[in-house]
Amino acid sequence: MDKVLETKDFKVENKKFFFDLKENPKGKYLRITESSGGRSSIVIPENGLRTFCEILQQLVEMERKVESR
Repeated sequence: MDKVLETKDFKVENKKFFFDLKENPKGKYLRITESSGGRSSIVIPENGLRTFCEILQQLVEMERKVESR
């Protein structure tokens, strides 16, 4: 059984997102689950979290620039 280290969630429109930082014998990972009638999720291993966050931050900044036009 995977150990839950931390969990956060939030709701936007009709969707709920769960962010679960977990650990198993292979290491730590982040599971992001979307719930909106069904469930789908992605898993990012610990060694990819920094790059994932950097890409997400770049996209957020790009969206802000487009929004401010």
